[in-house]
Amino acid sequence: MPTNRTFTMIKPKAVENGHIGAILDKIGASGFKIVALKLTQLSKIDAEKFYAVHNERPFFNELVAFMTSGPIVAAVLEKENAVEDYRALIGATNPEEAAEGTLRNLFAESMTKNAVHGSDSDENAAIESAFHFSEREMFA
Repeated sequence: MPTNRTFTMIKPKAVENGHIGAILDKIGASGFKIVALKLTQLSKIDAEKFYAVHNERPFFNELVAFMTSGPIVAAVLEKENAVEDYRALIGATNPEEAAEGTLRNLFAESMTKNAVHGSDSDENAAIESAFHFSEREMFA
């Protein structure tokens, strides 16, 4: 996968609160092209696999429970410098520390319910995108 792609998820609480359109609008207005998009729901097994890197952390079970509590929107985004630019757009994990106008500042309820996920590296963007989408589901 080219390094000009990143992966994002709109998390269950943001979906429940009706923020899908507003979040996608901000993503588009920031110059990202959506190359894959779906509304889906993670099973417990899928959430445990996706967040396996955190399985020794005290918040792991709470994270899995939250991420399986309702539908998510998974998307692959394309833009030059995608990972870094998207990390800037989403803001700090803690919405109280997120810069004004970032997705987490605007749409998150708490650190756990922080509205969106964004890949933290090109390598993880490729892994996370492939976790949610087949090659035939991603378009240039």
